[in-house]
Amino acid sequence: MPTLDVARALLKSTFGYDRFRPGQADIVAALLAGENVLAVMPTGSGKSLCYQLPALATTSLSVVVSPLIALMRDQVAALRLNGVAAGTLNSATPRSDASETYRRLREGRLRLLYISPERLMQPDMLEGLSRHGPARFAIDEAHCISQWGHDFRPDYRRLAELPGHFPGARLSAFTATADAVTRKDIVDRLFAGRARVFVAGFDRPNLQIGIAPRSSAPRQIDALLDRHPGRSGIVYTLSRKEAERTAQRLSSNGRTALPYHAGMDHAVRDRHQDRFLTEDGVIVVATIAFGMGIDKPDVRFVAHANVPSTVEAYYQEIGRAGRDGLPAETLMLYGMDDIRLRRLMIEDSERPEEAKRVEHQRLNALLALCETAGCRRQALLGYFGESCDPCGNCDRCLDPVETIDGAVLAQKALSAALRTGQRFGAEHLIAVLRGEATEKVRQHRHDRLPTFGVGADVGKPLWRSYLRQLVAADVLKIDIGGYGALQLGGRGRAVLKGAESVALHGEAARRPEKRRRAAERPTGTTDPALFARLKQLRLEIAKSEGVPAFVVFHDRSLQDMAARKPQSLEQLALCHGVGAAKLDRYGERFLAEIRAAAGA
Repeated sequence: MPTLDVARALLKSTFGYDRFRPGQADIVAALLAGENVLAVMPTGSGKSLCYQLPALATTSLSVVVSPLIALMRDQVAALRLNGVAAGTLNSATPRSDASETYRRLREGRLRLLYISPERLMQPDMLEGLSRHGPARFAIDEAHCISQWGHDFRPDYRRLAELPGHFPGARLSAFTATADAVTRKDIVDRLFAGRARVFVAGFDRPNLQIGIAPRSSAPRQIDALLDRHPGRSGIVYTLSRKEAERTAQRLSSNGRTALPYHAGMDHAVRDRHQDRFLTEDGVIVVATIAFGMGIDKPDVRFVAHANVPSTVEAYYQEIGRAGRDGLPAETLMLYGMDDIRLRRLMIEDSERPEEAKRVEHQRLNALLALCETAGCRRQALLGYFGESCDPCGNCDRCLDPVETIDGAVLAQKALSAALRTGQRFGAEHLIAVLRGEATEKVRQHRHDRLPTFGVGADVGKPLWRSYLRQLVAADVLKIDIGGYGALQLGGRGRAVLKGAESVALHGEAARRPEKRRRAAERPTGTTDPALFARLKQLRLEIAKSEGVPAFVVFHDRSLQDMAARKPQSLEQLALCHGVGAAKLDRYGERFLAEIRAAAGA
């Protein structure tokens, strides 16, 4: 049986890495020992290596199950450049490539086969694979198995049948996002309740977390993009129309912005994704149809123009930034309309009532994250059962807010909601509270209520913030069937009677010069001019070979080269991410560029 030392040697010789990242060694050791494993690892922590190394440490076939065509394509391309016999079978695999993969499979020359769950579970595929005796199955994006996962896919359920078809094969599952409920569901369904569970932590300290009420989404998103000129990023929108409109607006302002959503022509969508993966400085404006399996390491920002569906979805989506470990920035904008629309989407779904109840609870947790007065990272990690000190790298840490006893303010808002019949939305209640005799207020004679004008000393923006906080605290709730009317929430009566307290916070005083940290440019001993030349060489190679630039070398590898300035293949082999196959394939070209730069 292969040992961890064998895997460690492969880590260096094949992939060019000197050591395991935190959490990797324990998972690899468990898989080499033949254990069933569920591993929950943050995006960018190297989970793919955890199933690739055990596959390379043996001579048997290993099968990787993934729903993500883009990820399968890029990982197979990267493995082949590292000298690994890998292939893929999915709906997008060209006929010639599929034939070659089948031939190598029959000849026993394939070490890793990447396959979609739909293709794998076809009877002829199961029968064909059984003749080749795969030793391991690794299921990526395993949260798709669970009905409680944020990306549930019914096709994944059938993967629970694999032990029946391949009783001698070991099973493992990997995901970046699974709370305790989802983890238990995966273990029960896939492993019949028997598996070692590794939770490697959820923290991504290089991500700066920002969450703000939406005042002017175009202005707020432009400010984020201005802080990262010429860099790659993702802007998520709730609708296809908004994705198209935002991409067009950003493009008219001189940026390279491409829309991406499920309603687009498939070929155009693929072309936009390929440009994002292969070019620098491309911004994709997308619905949630984009992103799963996008392994581009140098995404410098992720923006949400609307509230995501859950904390898990939010975590997964911001996790697409900064996979190279360098600083990246995230921003989520939210408003009362988002909350109502999300509630409506849950209620209009065809899921069972128990599932809807859980989804409402998860949305409540996301709203609590939006309205917390404390460290965002503490609140985010707390949702996943982890703790940390205040991070110093979120908007709440960089621009603290003060909390106040909000009992009286809450009682005024609750009284206004009650006396207007719990039939009106936030803007109408604010007009009543501030004593503004609008046409609608006069029409309903609400200017004659005792609560008319009791909150005149509070401005509109602050009242909006207070009402959002009261919704997040379940003091008020949104009537999703009543066009967003605010009603008494579960804690409303108790707060109104003074039996429960409620804390509220104001808005932070923005200090952009303090908030923004140093970006991702090469620093320290790295030669910026050489780094730029190496990036250009990498781009030329990537285009000639038809692969994303990061598949050739990650930025971190180029930065290491630009710092060390190796003068021989032996010295180049010491750089981060330079394995034996890539050294042989690209070594002389990169050495020539380094020497040319020195003589320039």
